[in-house]
Amino acid sequence: MKSGFGQFCPVAVACEVFAERWTPIILRELLAGSHRFNQIQRGIPLISRPLLAQRLRDLEMAGVIASQPASAGRGREYRLTDAGMEFRAVIEGLGVWGQRWTVRVNPRNLDAGLLMWNIRRRIAVEQLPAQHLVVRFDYRGIPAGHRSPRTYWLEVERPGVDLCVSDPGFEVDLCVEADLAAMVKVWLGDLPLARVLRSKEVRITGPRTLVDSFQSWLPLSPYATVPRPGAGKPPLTSAVASTSG
Repeated sequence: MKSGFGQFCPVAVACEVFAERWTPIILRELLAGSHRFNQIQRGIPLISRPLLAQRLRDLEMAGVIASQPASAGRGREYRLTDAGMEFRAVIEGLGVWGQRWTVRVNPRNLDAGLLMWNIRRRIAVEQLPAQHLVVRFDYRGIPAGHRSPRTYWLEVERPGVDLCVSDPGFEVDLCVEADLAAMVKVWLGDLPLARVLRSKEVRITGPRTLVDSFQSWLPLSPYATVPRPGAGKPPLTSAVASTSG
């Protein structure tokens, strides 16, 4: 049996559930709409499958999540209970603090796969043309030794968006070539898209109508509008490797 903090303080006993390594990030994924095991892991690529399975079991035993057989296919679906949903304010508060006070765009934190997974689930589908659309993203500046792919395809057909790491076999309608760090800064709201387009850190090619409308449906992080500290208050150095959202 796991040892806890040995305190009856509500903060201490809550941390026995919440403060396990990876647990806040698992909750982030569940709050963002991931319900299947593979979906959750795709948003947390550094966690091992056995450890993710253990954390999900722990959360279910604590009454934070409930699971049931998947409605389609094999496996199980995981849903937050009422107790789990109360963590939303905690997760959002952590995100606001991290956006405001930490250095997030650090080479060790750059992950093209995580960026694309976040982009996929926040695409403003209602802003897209009512047609089947394929957008290819080619990244450069991926840190040495990082195993994530350099090319991704978003296949959009209302109301869904699929993220592919291999060519889906359709003609590409729009191509985005980007420096990964610059694209992450756009996602986080640190740089406007127009600036990185002028600097050629990001290039978009395709039909003019699609290029012009790209910014209207490109999503930003839900924390992109959080104001950063002033010049006299430098952000702290981030000590966490994968907490972007």
